Amino acid sequence: MEMSIKEHNERKGKSYKMLLWFGMVSMFMMFAGLTSAYVVSASRPDWINNFVLPTAFTISTVVIVLSSITFHLAKKAIKNDNRGLSTTMLMVTLALGLTFVATQFYGFSQVIAEGYYFTGAESTVTTSFLYIVAVVHLAHLFAGLIVLLVVIYNHFKQKYNSSQTLGIELGAMFWHFLDILWVYLFLFFYFY
Repeated sequence: MEMSIKEHNERKGKSYKMLLWFGMVSMFMMFAGLTSAYVVSASRPDWINNFVLPTAFTISTVVIVLSSITFHLAKKAIKNDNRGLSTTMLMVTLALGLTFVATQFYGFSQVIAEGYYFTGAESTVTTSFLYIVAVVHLAHLFAGLIVLLVVIYNHFKQKYNSSQTLGIELGAMFWHFLDILWVYLFLFFYFY
């Protein structure tokens, strides 16, 4: 029995989404391991208990949440065949993603300006953990920016429309995952 093209595309889409879910769950488990190591290490006598996250990290959290909203609006616009709105929302998402990266680096400069170093003789276990978690998250965010650039490229090549949304759906899933992951990390470091 032969499958129709529509059935084939639906199966392919489900397979790609399942693979993406496996990848995202494994990434989350890595961060869960890092944050649990952070909790265990907090009992060390050399742990900094009065460390406060810089305001740049709060700003970056708002920025990444906004970028998730704009990505969702871009996906919704493509499903309604509104290419103009989708283009605008994808470009705003890219600008917000780059702003997030810039505010992250500014936040790190604020940490260093307060006298907390991430590596070297002046570093502490606390700041080294923060550095490791944030750098690993930034590496994933750079992957997210590459995904976003591919989505934008494919959008301009007119590969997405109301009947073909798989690429933008996968890109949005990964972007929303990165957003949720950062909010988790931010709240963890803010309250712990």
